[in-house]
Amino acid sequence: MVLCPECDAEIDVDEGDVDEGDSLSCDECGADLKVTSLSPLELESEDDLEDEEEEDSFKADDDEDEDEDEEDEDWK
Repeated sequence: MVLCPECDAEIDVDEGDVDEGDSLSCDECGADLKVTSLSPLELESEDDLEDEEEEDSFKADDDEDEDEDEEDEDWK
């Protein structure tokens, strides 16, 4: 048994039937969830995961911009 990270409803999941990365949905609120850990069993909202991925891509873009700025300074 695990709790929905969106509405705290109990979700009955047989830990032997899921793998990390599997998608589930909450019967109570309809949230799309992803299994992020098996021991202990943890779920995260797919919306939250997408937000984190976007933040990571912005950080990567910023890092690339900084690298380009450093390269420009090296040429001066």
